[in-house]
Amino acid sequence: TPKGSCLESVKIAIDTGYRHIDGAFVYYNEHEVGQAIREKIAEGKIKREDIFYCGKLWNTCHPPELVRPTLEKTLKILQLDYVDLYIIELPMAFKPGDAIYPKDENGKFIYHETNLCATWEAMEACKDAGLAKSIGVSNFNRRQLEMILNKPGLKYKPVSNQVECHPYFTQPKLLEFCRQHDIVIVGYSPLGTSRDETWVNVSSPPLLKDPVLNAIGKKYNKTAAQVALRFSIQRGVVVIPKSFNPQRIRENFQIFDFSLTEKEMKEIEALNKNVRYVELLM
Repeated sequence: TPKGSCLESVKIAIDTGYRHIDGAFVYYNEHEVGQAIREKIAEGKIKREDIFYCGKLWNTCHPPELVRPTLEKTLKILQLDYVDLYIIELPMAFKPGDAIYPKDENGKFIYHETNLCATWEAMEACKDAGLAKSIGVSNFNRRQLEMILNKPGLKYKPVSNQVECHPYFTQPKLLEFCRQHDIVIVGYSPLGTSRDETWVNVSSPPLLKDPVLNAIGKKYNKTAAQVALRFSIQRGVVVIPKSFNPQRIRENFQIFDFSLTEKEMKEIEALNKNVRYVELLM
């Protein structure tokens, strides 16, 4: 993000009523997020405990001995004493070191053998130390979740699994599995995504142009985006829409004054195409 735009966006979001902020070390803007939170606390607008901040353990930091120092680095950047949720960003590891995306001379990613259970034990220790109130995972499939859930001596199970989830990618099986284990699904790209071909499959149809979402929106005097967000929260999926546009930040929050009927929920569920916008080709 351009310098300062994240700071302003987070302050607008807090003023609007947002309290859950999803961040990550690799977004390179945690210093601005932390500043925005601290400024709003200083103004008396919020207290620290009003904010739910999620940080993420990056792929180069999976070895157990790196987990706590990585979280401590995040806390130092944020200038906060703890995060509310700390999650393993991806269930695969890159070669540890200074390079965020380590590549060999042919431009291929350099992977690192990872033991997710050992990484998880180091996450548990961060929770015990009070550096993270809760711990979870991201982009994990059922098999990877089961590996942790069935780990001998498991102390804390993941409270959440952050995955791509929206009307074109409804994740019914994963959602059901997580429900059975009291794991909350946090849906990223709940509005589809930007059309940035460096990380998005741009051949997939733009979600917000969908005629069904727009028709339902018309009925409630809402946008397709508001309908898509409402759909997710009615299914029990936490949504983290991303925007730097003040008007859209406010608009995305205005989804609590209407609800979709069972018939409309089924119509939207039927839009599922099993399309991933974020293919994570790495």
